[in-house]
Amino acid sequence: MAAPGDKLPVTRWRLILGSAGEERLAEYAGGAVSLTEEERIMDQALAAIYDDTTGESTGTGSGTGGSSRRGAGSGRSAPVLAKWLGDVRSLFAEDTVSIIQNDAMERKGWKQLLFEPELLATVKPDIQMVGTLMTLKGKIPEKTKDTARLLVKAVVDDLVRRMENDIRRAVTGALNRRQHTPLPSLSGIDWKRTIRRNLKHYDPERGILVPEKFYYFDRARKSKEWTVILDIDQSGSMADSVIWASVVGSIFASIPALSTRVVVFDTEVVDLTEACANDPVDMLFGIQLGGGTDIHKSVRYCEQFVEEPKKTLFILISDLIEGGSQAGLIRRMREMRESGVRTLCLLALSDSGKPYYDENVARQFARDGTPSFACTPAMLPTLVEGALKGADLGELAKGLNVQQA
Repeated sequence: MAAPGDKLPVTRWRLILGSAGEERLAEYAGGAVSLTEEERIMDQALAAIYDDTTGESTGTGSGTGGSSRRGAGSGRSAPVLAKWLGDVRSLFAEDTVSIIQNDAMERKGWKQLLFEPELLATVKPDIQMVGTLMTLKGKIPEKTKDTARLLVKAVVDDLVRRMENDIRRAVTGALNRRQHTPLPSLSGIDWKRTIRRNLKHYDPERGILVPEKFYYFDRARKSKEWTVILDIDQSGSMADSVIWASVVGSIFASIPALSTRVVVFDTEVVDLTEACANDPVDMLFGIQLGGGTDIHKSVRYCEQFVEEPKKTLFILISDLIEGGSQAGLIRRMREMRESGVRTLCLLALSDSGKPYYDENVARQFARDGTPSFACTPAMLPTLVEGALKGADLGELAKGLNVQQA
């Protein structure tokens, strides 16, 4: 800690510890810790979430004295919460705002107040908030649905911007460079192969290579060259992964070379292919987070879309906590892999930390040839490209420092 009298560190500790630490900090600082007007507002905003809130105050307070129990309880009015949200967004960095908003929903039970359109419009759009809205979507009143949809759309559009170019580049890079054509095309010259095959025609006197034959990539766009199946676990613990997977599915669906199927499941299986292709926001509003899990049933359903195994990529996005037939799931995944399907399990598709998953099932998958990863969205394009090219995904994951089961 800094020396007594150094105001900045002391006030930071005051904001971190709240009013409960004020007396001890005053002893350390050699006098009362004073806050500026902005720091006071910041302190009140934090206290509303993180201080002891057994009281039922409905205001934000107007002074620095009084009880340490200055939180809002669960009875705040929408106008007061709207002011609180405004204070938080104006005083804290964006990533901090997301954390505080999410804590407000989880710790204070303020989810019901998001049903007011004027209040919802002040919320910072982020994945956690979309997950909250997906959980509550059956309770959202008509007057709030349009505002909720705009918030979800803002998040989806941002995720698409972040991922679309990389995924398209990965898919086209994997597919377009797999085949050659005798038809000449200046833009399609395979320079690496052309140079390698013509090294014997190198003229050392002139220091140039005189190619006898050129090789060209086939640039023709093949429609539905590959089938990609996304099988997504919609249990409550997979909320972030479901949102990312919905965006990925919509991008896959927009690529002509891919025939994309998007399926979600809990104890029932729902095919959202059409909704995903048309609008990923519609897809998200078609998902019901929570409930049990029957992964085996969903894999069995997805098998009907495998028409050409060696041209099919099956991506299971799940924590592998099976409520149905675990033995049946392992057997079907093994048989799918043996038929020639490229299979991949994403234990989590998010920016969050270490996922919770069934390690025994993941290990069995790995033994049968289906690697299981905890994957960030930024790493997914490289893994997809590797899968389409037939690369060893285990080795590829090691190079990317991806957490494997």
